[in-house]
Amino acid sequence: VGISYSQWQPDLRLTNNTASSYLGNNNQNAIVISNDTIHIVWSDARDGNAEIYYKRSTNGGTSWGSDTRLTNSLNSAGSPAIEVDNQYVFVVWFEFTSGYEIYMMRSSNGGTTWDSLGQISNSTAGATYPSVTASAGQLIQVVWQDQNDGNYEIYYRRSTDRGISWGTITRLTNNSFYSYYPSITISGLISHCLWYDGRDGNDEIYYKRSTNRGLDWGADVRLTTNTFSSIDPSQFVSGQNVHAVWVDSRDGNGEIYYKHSTDAGINWLADTRLTNNTSGSYKPVISASGQNVHVIWFDNRDGNLEVYYKNSTNGGSAWGADTRLTNNSASSELAHIALSSAAVHALWYDLRDGNYEIYYKKNPTGNTTGINPINNLIPEKFKLGQNYPNPFNPNTNIGFQIAEFGFVSLKVYDVMGKEAAVLVNEDLNTGVYKVNFNGSALASGMYFYKLTFRQAGSSTGEFSDTKKLIIVK
Repeated sequence: VGISYSQWQPDLRLTNNTASSYLGNNNQNAIVISNDTIHIVWSDARDGNAEIYYKRSTNGGTSWGSDTRLTNSLNSAGSPAIEVDNQYVFVVWFEFTSGYEIYMMRSSNGGTTWDSLGQISNSTAGATYPSVTASAGQLIQVVWQDQNDGNYEIYYRRSTDRGISWGTITRLTNNSFYSYYPSITISGLISHCLWYDGRDGNDEIYYKRSTNRGLDWGADVRLTTNTFSSIDPSQFVSGQNVHAVWVDSRDGNGEIYYKHSTDAGINWLADTRLTNNTSGSYKPVISASGQNVHVIWFDNRDGNLEVYYKNSTNGGSAWGADTRLTNNSASSELAHIALSSAAVHALWYDLRDGNYEIYYKKNPTGNTTGINPINNLIPEKFKLGQNYPNPFNPNTNIGFQIAEFGFVSLKVYDVMGKEAAVLVNEDLNTGVYKVNFNGSALASGMYFYKLTFRQAGSSTGEFSDTKKLIIVK
């Protein structure tokens, strides 16, 4: 195991009160980022009962604003999740009224002021642990677990006007066993839902998707198959790549496992074991940007619970060593992760202060091998630049600009037209970008790189350009 603190900055305590502060479950986002603004949510009972709180940093995590109390409940409110779409910020949570229900608030100005959007669920038995996703075109989607049917099932609801009005509530699962901890995310037209349930006699990870932004849903797909429990999944979608992690006990204790799909959830590659220690590993969270994939979790290999991290720079094919992010004599638990253009941001809560408080740290260069926006200009046309340096060994930079939001593919091919590397394969906002390409895995010679753009949801390309590069070893 590699224990490393290089590049990661010191821990920063974000809450300070006499009550414990808790983050949402690993199926829920507790931290999201838009440009240089970082948004976080949690719950604590400083006011006598559990309420939802929010705060933000507008300078990439260097400094933070004050705590903002979002709820004013006579009962408990907990397990919040947050999502951001440009200046719109959405928070969902569950709150006890006559029973547990899902509620939402929205900010239309980047977290400065907040409006209540009211109750999302309609449960007779208890709705809990919501997950929310937002996308261009004003679509908001929420999933949660609900006991309406005598056991927990996964339910779904969507809004096409950023939460002002809502469609009908849809039940996504239907089996005689419980279904727990759903997460939802979207890329283009395709929505992805992940959870675990016990229909197979032991807990397994399940997945389903919608190809029309949640109007209809396909069949349940079982992602794990073993005689032991597979629980607590988390997912992240980057273009056509769907990444999933979970906790699996096939090795005698809970270990973190990973698998992914490169075709938007149609087919899935084999399971990959990410951790290997004699104690349990818990509640993993995954995030990705291009070929960079990042996973965070907590485990007790060191005698108490600590936060650990690892990453892949080639789309999940190979993984680096475990990095221990916390080092104190009290428990550090339930970590979350988010990415900005160059940095990796970690959030968790721990007991070093006598009660649970929220802590944060970042690696300012931990995401630099992927795709990075290089300025805030809005280009008027599409353009693919010549790589520099050229010839090169082993690294070169490729710049391009995108004139509108849509799906972007940047791939490297050999002289026979065979795909050699995938550098970008995801939805991108309008902007100017740079990608670092490491050609160490390729032989010397001439290659071609091709940029293709199409509008989100379209099947035909609208811009394409190809240039050549040369690797000299």
